[in-house]
Amino acid sequence: MSAPPPVPVGTPETTGNGDTARAALEALRSEIAKAVVGQDPAVTGLVVALLCRGHVLLEGVPGVAKTLLVRALAASLELDTKRVQFTPDLMPSDVTGSLVYDARTAEFSFQPGPVFTNLLLADEINRTPPKTQSSLLEAMEERQVTVDGTPRRLPDPFLVAATQNPVEYEGTYPLPEAQLDRFLLKLTVPLPSREDEVSVLIRHSDGFDPRDLKSAGIRPVAGPADLEAARDAVARTKVSPEIAGYVVDICRATRESPSLALGVSPRGATALLSTARAWAWLTGRDYVIPDDVKALALPTLRHRIQLRPEAEMEGVTPDSVITSVLAHVPVPR
Repeated sequence: MSAPPPVPVGTPETTGNGDTARAALEALRSEIAKAVVGQDPAVTGLVVALLCRGHVLLEGVPGVAKTLLVRALAASLELDTKRVQFTPDLMPSDVTGSLVYDARTAEFSFQPGPVFTNLLLADEINRTPPKTQSSLLEAMEERQVTVDGTPRRLPDPFLVAATQNPVEYEGTYPLPEAQLDRFLLKLTVPLPSREDEVSVLIRHSDGFDPRDLKSAGIRPVAGPADLEAARDAVARTKVSPEIAGYVVDICRATRESPSLALGVSPRGATALLSTARAWAWLTGRDYVIPDDVKALALPTLRHRIQLRPEAEMEGVTPDSVITSVLAHVPVPR
């Protein structure tokens, strides 16, 4: 998935608000680029997740600006953000909040946890036990937290951006399939190219401080109102029966792949259609084409399939399986 091209002049849109919102979200890329170099696909993926009310799993080695990316996005969108470092001793109440006894009133009051924010950065989510990992399930799916039998709504927008290290597994707890399926996208954050890495070093030598985004000149270029207008426009993006059938055929093909023990579920098919609609709107169209589905297939499906052990030993990867499926499933005309 690459960044969407500039919006064509004269693109038809049902409302002027949609054009304004698209222009505002397009400006995010250049704003975030003031702090993060060469990660346009990840930026676009996060925007797609916000448009679809989904969550993102960011995978990359340490030091590729995963945390900085989320912070820069929140600053550019004027959204509240909090970060939780997931460790083996982290408790569910450390994420969701808990009841605290007030000696002055002799009553218990709810103390909200860091999950009550717009963008929650769950850093190294696979380093905490399943009990704490599962504390996010209700928040991610229902947009609420239940403590002592009382449901409490989370703010809107709400996005969990969880990170994990793909090369260090000692002392980690792999996310179960049920929780992986709650993430709309799994984005890989690669090492930068030589040119981008040189640019990073020059910025640091010129005094750039990743802990001080204001000094980098990052300012809000969009807000919750733009995001809501964009979501409304995405919801009006047309999907033909042929495109819906194409999405279903792709997902059914994964279930028949000899390399997979687990294929894409109907929830995965729904997710792929949703992300393809958001991508179509970002590229300036009010209808989905097969290329939109192909563009979002890898980040939307790669974490929803499970390889057979013998396929893993042969060097097969989830991405290679999905790429093969895309090459063999007939494209609607």
